[in-house]
Amino acid sequence: MALTGLDIFKQLPKKNCKECGAPTCLAFAMSLAAGKVALDLCPYVSEEAKENLGAAAAPPIRLVTMGVGETALTLGDETVIFRHDKTFCHPTVFAIEVNDTAKDLTAKIAKINDLKVERVGQQLGVNAIAVINASKDAATYKDVVGKIAALTQLPLILVSDNVAALEAALPGVAAKKPLVYAATAANYEKVVELAKANACPVAVKGTNLADTVELVEKIAPLYKELVIDTGSRATSQVLADQTQIRRLSVKKKFRPLGYPTMTFTESADPREEVIQASVYVAKFAGIVVLKADEKSQILPLMAWRQNVYTDPQKPIAVEAKIYEIGAVTASSPVYICTNFALTYFAVEGEVAGSKIPGYILPVDTDGTSVLTSWASGKFSADSITEFLESSGIKAKINHTTCVLPGYTAVLSGKLKEKSGWTVMVGPQEAAGIPAFAKAHFA
Repeated sequence: MALTGLDIFKQLPKKNCKECGAPTCLAFAMSLAAGKVALDLCPYVSEEAKENLGAAAAPPIRLVTMGVGETALTLGDETVIFRHDKTFCHPTVFAIEVNDTAKDLTAKIAKINDLKVERVGQQLGVNAIAVINASKDAATYKDVVGKIAALTQLPLILVSDNVAALEAALPGVAAKKPLVYAATAANYEKVVELAKANACPVAVKGTNLADTVELVEKIAPLYKELVIDTGSRATSQVLADQTQIRRLSVKKKFRPLGYPTMTFTESADPREEVIQASVYVAKFAGIVVLKADEKSQILPLMAWRQNVYTDPQKPIAVEAKIYEIGAVTASSPVYICTNFALTYFAVEGEVAGSKIPGYILPVDTDGTSVLTSWASGKFSADSITEFLESSGIKAKINHTTCVLPGYTAVLSGKLKEKSGWTVMVGPQEAAGIPAFAKAHFA
């Protein structure tokens, strides 16, 4: 049974020191019971209390790691159903299927390795490769898994219903900590023993949600590094399963479902497959295994995942500093904007598209857009003047003219008075920058 806030409070030091971030120990206990904070935030909790409160302090969804080094992936450890309650922490892993019957492995893996892009200052890409034992042959599978491991740094998912194939392939790549798929009702003792011996996470596959719960209850006492797959493949049923798993694990702290999940897309039509995957990203899948491997198919999914896993309480922002676009000179124009990432990259793209080099100075507005920051007073004549002085832009140019976003033209007079700069009012939308630049700076 889950401990209540009062049960937890009785075992806390009751110092009300506020060092945990909560105003009182009771408030901290309530947050801990709700799974919103970790017990280690309390610097004075006793070892005895840590032991007693271990279950209550554990996240509703266990943290599981696959892969090693820079490409290691963390799954689970989520504490909310809706991201606006707090945030989602660990973005869905995209894994691309590769059959062990594939003819040109080198080209296939090179193509997967190249499925990456930079968007609003973040590097996005495919995260793992699921090696499918389509041949059903253990020797073939071992050989192909070894070759793929040598061709990529991405973590692997070893997918086979043949225990002999897993036994043959896993030891050679165990150092890369692949995910072993899957432990079923028929083979779980052997597969779990294999995964445990090689210190690798293992996927538990049921035939439906209820069956998965029964299977996890058998496996959890043996091994805790689990990822669960309910076995459902129809989009509507997968959606229902994923929703139930998140609700039961977070709200009810139902431990048999407190693990990261994985799903497989089934559609042969790449367009439908992308739609399936986008649903699973939105509704809590820890891993989505896809057949699609074209950039045109994967890039929209990566952008969608980035949007879903952006902290709604912390907008994406760029560093407030001088950005040089093109081969700038001392006479190049200076554009002012905010450090909201979408604002900055929109301006950057249009300045680059104008073919007239320029400097961009994104004022630190805590990552808010031009109108939002102007309305809140963060984008003001004072803040812009301060940034013009502190950024060092004066040492790079032979003029004192800046371009202000058109929507904040009302600031131009005061900015000129405060800074002493000549202020030009630019276009309201970034799309107008090329024409504006050619009219004034060509």
